[in-house]
Amino acid sequence: MRGNAPIHSMACECVMYADCGWACNLRCSANSRPKLCSRACLKCCSVCRCVPAGTAGNKETCGKCYTDWTTHGNKTKCP
Repeated sequence: MRGNAPIHSMACECVMYADCGWACNLRCSANSRPKLCSRACLKCCSVCRCVPAGTAGNKETCGKCYTDWTTHGNKTKCP
């Protein structure tokens, strides 16, 4: 699927995106460090194929891939 259209997953209540850039721009729009947020979000989206709705929270809607991925400092990787 092409474009910015969301792909609704039957497995969860999250919205999975074919276009990670559009979804991550929205997700990171209110972040204090939008470039860093966007870079992490794009990586998470490419692996987990999901970006949570809104600008913060709702991570559990994307499942364990999104919530359990941590940095070397043991902090949550995905915004």
